[in-house]
Amino acid sequence: MSQCPHCQRTTEQVKVGCNPSGSQRYLCKVCQRKYTPEPKEQGYPDRIRQQALQLYVDGVNFRRIGRILGISHQTVANWVTAHADQLPAEPPYPSGELEVNELDELFTFVSKKKTSSTSSPR
Repeated sequence: MSQCPHCQRTTEQVKVGCNPSGSQRYLCKVCQRKYTPEPKEQGYPDRIRQQALQLYVDGVNFRRIGRILGISHQTVANWVTAHADQLPAEPPYPSGELEVNELDELFTFVSKKKTSSTSSPR
């Protein structure tokens, strides 16, 4: 039998339903207080949150993440927003002098192309 955390009695404890999380609730008939002796944790574990953030960084959209993990897409959006709010406003800059610089090549046309495009009207 469970023990009332308020009056410490083990007698006259009655079941009075469950929490939204599924934990059993009890009523102490002596002090008329309701309590949950072993409450279940509410919310999602940090492992699920990290997995959702990783999927978002990999380019998966909110709804697909929700379907993959079995949670609401709005919950995923809230987690991403909360994580983005914790990031610094500016990216970190390297300290000291750079040893290797990498650049991507970009080819642009300064004047007209030699051949005209076939899809655009003249």
